[in-house]
Amino acid sequence: MASLAPTFGRGAMTNSWTDIKNADLVIVMGGNAAEAHPCGFKWVTEAKAHRGARLIVVDPRYTRTAAVSDYYAPIRPGSDIAFLMGLIRWMIENDKVQWEYVKNFTNAALLVKDEFGWADGLFSGYDEEKRDYDKSSWDYKIGADGFAEVDMTLQDPRCVWNLLKAHVDVYTPEFVERVCGTPKEKFLKIAEMIGECSSPTKTMTSMYALGWTQHSKGAQNIRGMAMLQLVLGNIGVRGGGMNALRGHSNIQGLTDIGLMSNLIPGYMSIPTEKEVDWATYMSSKAYKPLRPNQTSYWQNYPKFMVSFMKAMWGDAATAENNWAYDYLPKLDVPTYDVLRMFELMKEDRVNLYFCQGFNPLLAFPNRAKLTEALSKLKLLVVMDPLATETAAFWQNHGEYNDVDSAAIQTEVLELPSTCFAEDDGALVNSGRWLQWHWAGVTPPGEAKHDAWIMAQIFLRVRELYRSEGGVLPEPILNLTWDYADENEPSPEELAKELNGRALADVLDPADPTKVLTASGKQLLNFSQLRDDGSTMSACWIYSGCWNEDGNNMARRDNADPDETGMFSNWAFSWPLNRRILYNRASADMQGKPWDPERKIIEWDGAKWSGYDVPDIGVTAKPDEVGPFIMNAEGTSRLFSRAMMRDGPFPTHMEPFETPVANVLNPAMRGNPVSRVFVDDAAQFATSDEFPFVGTSYRLTEHFHYWTKHNPVNAVLQPEFFVELSEELASEKGIQNGGWVRVWSKRGEVKAKAVVTKRIRPLQCDGKTVHIVGIPLHWGFIGAAKKGWGPNTLTPFVGDANVETPEFKAFLINIEPATGEAVS
Repeated sequence: MASLAPTFGRGAMTNSWTDIKNADLVIVMGGNAAEAHPCGFKWVTEAKAHRGARLIVVDPRYTRTAAVSDYYAPIRPGSDIAFLMGLIRWMIENDKVQWEYVKNFTNAALLVKDEFGWADGLFSGYDEEKRDYDKSSWDYKIGADGFAEVDMTLQDPRCVWNLLKAHVDVYTPEFVERVCGTPKEKFLKIAEMIGECSSPTKTMTSMYALGWTQHSKGAQNIRGMAMLQLVLGNIGVRGGGMNALRGHSNIQGLTDIGLMSNLIPGYMSIPTEKEVDWATYMSSKAYKPLRPNQTSYWQNYPKFMVSFMKAMWGDAATAENNWAYDYLPKLDVPTYDVLRMFELMKEDRVNLYFCQGFNPLLAFPNRAKLTEALSKLKLLVVMDPLATETAAFWQNHGEYNDVDSAAIQTEVLELPSTCFAEDDGALVNSGRWLQWHWAGVTPPGEAKHDAWIMAQIFLRVRELYRSEGGVLPEPILNLTWDYADENEPSPEELAKELNGRALADVLDPADPTKVLTASGKQLLNFSQLRDDGSTMSACWIYSGCWNEDGNNMARRDNADPDETGMFSNWAFSWPLNRRILYNRASADMQGKPWDPERKIIEWDGAKWSGYDVPDIGVTAKPDEVGPFIMNAEGTSRLFSRAMMRDGPFPTHMEPFETPVANVLNPAMRGNPVSRVFVDDAAQFATSDEFPFVGTSYRLTEHFHYWTKHNPVNAVLQPEFFVELSEELASEKGIQNGGWVRVWSKRGEVKAKAVVTKRIRPLQCDGKTVHIVGIPLHWGFIGAAKKGWGPNTLTPFVGDANVETPEFKAFLINIEPATGEAVS
């Protein structure tokens, strides 16, 4: 059985939507916020109107966001790392660095092993046959005292800062122009604008979305900007930060509660087969301090994990059986992400696919492969409020879904569920705010709440185990199911379970005679979690959302003292209702705000206080404990050590399908450590046959694949189209509004042509590169005209770290066509 969740990148806003109004400069790169996040984009217009903020947009197309920008520059899809490393190089070369921040709040001063190096686009330790790195050299030098060695003067050639300088040296403005196609003068103008934000009294915020995550090196795209923000001192401050704009209203909640194949709620990890017992598993979570006085907050992992196990299995999870550790699955591979699961499905190794609230036939890459995989199933179960292409994959819809229905033996069951407007519950937005909502209408027809459907499946499976037995029945038979109505757990009960409660009196560690929370009561927050089995919490980062004060997610006080943008009594923000992560970094080494006009918290000589919940121990002295308390260094990381598969620094890597060779290493294809399945490698195209670059995007008038069921939205954007430049249209004889055929090595689509000035050809490495934009909102089910999406064309490969598919850069061909497709 495969239960799949979308692995479309991880992360959250470090700040919040409302904080964007505090920015002096906004850069939108890897996203199109005005179009894809129009309500949130309001806060950019607030910053422009009330602070005189400027907006930079870097995008392959002149988007609706670019239309209201102060400065726009084009970029070739898949070349963002070169642009970002070029910016870091420019900041260093021109002394646009917030030095006190960099020296004290990043790992710039830590020394790296002598064995570490970088050449020809690769880091030390690469094994070409395994397509993987031996990362043992990607670490610090450790001194006799057990701590990482440092040079606070930044003179040692092995300190992170000097290694970073050497690493980015190749990314000159000329290099950026050669690789990205961005004119040198435009790049330099943007660098100058960004450089102003190295001042402690000026801040830049970054807004990105799927334009960065949907690449085979998407995680490194995001790291590149995070590193730039650290060089500028813009993390942890008002109007700064790294702001991931999530793809829909609750995708943040999805990742928070662990709906990834390798995660447990609260970003804890599912054990691997190597972690054979509890002690081994916990030993891998022991985050030993790398600098004096620093203790990564992950030292509390046992408290979070034991409380999770008690939430799952209650009395069956005991110290004697290591909190039911044997009940947990043990991964034999790093992840069972969507790409791996559909590969297994295609190999006839998956019998049942349970698809809840998702439409993979349109959302995953290489639609022909998806159809082949779904056709191998014995049973497909689809839970969704709407009819989906996935549920109808077996139906013949002419050119739009040309399948032999009689040959497909997959049984399909559709379970109509409710949409958010028919539910009580919380949505978690990009800014980590859990906002409670109430049902607006009664579910129509046979539609049932998701909790009811899941409960019915669980109760029936449990009864089968009770009556028939089976291999390892204990995790099912002992699963905690303490709900007033076992047939349908209520949203309120589930929310309280996420928050956690005391299973015994929780005592004050400083005064064991004092009871902090009595047995049976809701915990105040995760500071009260214990590792002795006396507390339970299904998701530690949500603890505090529903405590004895009530449902904090339902708060609607819009007071904003001193107009900070915090709105601290509106809903609940994880963790601990904190609105800006790492906010201790907003103050200098004495605890005084870098910018007195944008104070968040301040040290008064005894404690931290201010407008936000301090992201530091309240009595932690500012000159002792670092602001990045989740890291063993106490600092942020310009050098990420061995924590990412494809390198401790971002380095330019071409997409797997590219019109130009990697100028750092022409023999290197794509991300050198991305997982590639054999059959998919054979379908990677070259520019000889497919000379043009395709990239996907979204439209305001449609919301993914939902609104094509709505006649109003269907009228606003009725017809599938592709967007191309006037120059390419002229070269290929394509008329505006005429039909075109677009094809890749995996499939073809037919579309109307929108010939526009919004896309221009770029000059990259001496070659003219044409780009074709392909929106994704059409299919063969719904009120809108039938159409395709870019996933018919895209390659089946993903990011090396989180396997997000590479939808944003692939190779295609295009030609005029005649006549509308017939269904």
